[in-house]
Amino acid sequence: MKKLSLGSIAAAAIAVTLALPASAQNIAIVNGKAVPKARAEALAQQVARSGRPVTPELEGQIKDEVIAREIFMQEAQKLGLDATEDFKTQLELARQTILIRELFADFQKKNPVTDEEIKAEYDKFAAANGGKEYKARHILVEKESEAKDIIARLKKGAKFEDIAKKQSKDPGSGAKGGDLDWANPGSYVKEFTEALIKLNKGQTTDAPVQSQFGWHVIRLDDVRQAQLPKLDEVKPQIAQQLQQQRLAKFQEDLRAKAKVE
Repeated sequence: MKKLSLGSIAAAAIAVTLALPASAQNIAIVNGKAVPKARAEALAQQVARSGRPVTPELEGQIKDEVIAREIFMQEAQKLGLDATEDFKTQLELARQTILIRELFADFQKKNPVTDEEIKAEYDKFAAANGGKEYKARHILVEKESEAKDIIARLKKGAKFEDIAKKQSKDPGSGAKGGDLDWANPGSYVKEFTEALIKLNKGQTTDAPVQSQFGWHVIRLDDVRQAQLPKLDEVKPQIAQQLQQQRLAKFQEDLRAKAKVE
C-alpha cells in the first residue's frame, strides 16, 4: 500500500477546510450552479416580518421554494426570456421598488419617533377630545313640515326609535332607532351641535334643526365625561401615525428639490 507523505496529508486537510465554508454558504447545487443560502434567509426574514413564526417545517418549505425558483429561472434563461424588453422593464421596476423601500426604511431608522413626540401628540388629542361626550339620537328628513309633524307625534307619545327606523333618511343611525352613540359634540355640524348642547338629558328639540343634510329632530339621551384611552393603549398607533407623517414630509421635500423638466 502506498504511503501518504506528510505534505500530501496537509494539502488534503487544507482543501477540505477551504471547501467547507463555500458549501455552507449554498443551500443546493442545481445543474451545476450554486444556490446561495442567503436567498432562503431573505425569504425567511420576509416571513418573520409578516408575523409568522419560522418553524423547522417552514424552513424546509422555504428551501424547496428557493430550489424550485432556481430550476425555473434556469429554464427561462435557456429560452432567452431574460433578454426581452418586457423582462428588462419589469426588472427595472422591481429594482426601483426594492431600492425605494430601502430608502424609506433607512430614513425611518435614522429619524425615529421619540417618546416626547408621542406624548405631545397624545396631549393634543386629549385636549381636542376631552370634556363632555353626548349620547344622542336624531331623525333626519328632507322637509321642515315632516320634522314638525314628527315632533308633534312624539309629544303625543309616539316612540322616537320607531319613527327613526321608518322615516329617517340617515341610513347609519336610522336603522338603529336614530342612535348616534357617544360622541364629542364638536364632531357634528355646527347647527346640530348648537341645538344638542342646549338640551337636558332625555329632552327632544321643540323645533326642527336645519343643516346641510336636511331637517333634524334631536334627542339627548345622556351626557358623560369623555372616556379617553390611556397613553400606553394608543402609543403604537400614535408612533405609526407620526412616522407616516414624517415619511410623507420627506417624500414631499425630495419632490420639491428635484428638477423635473
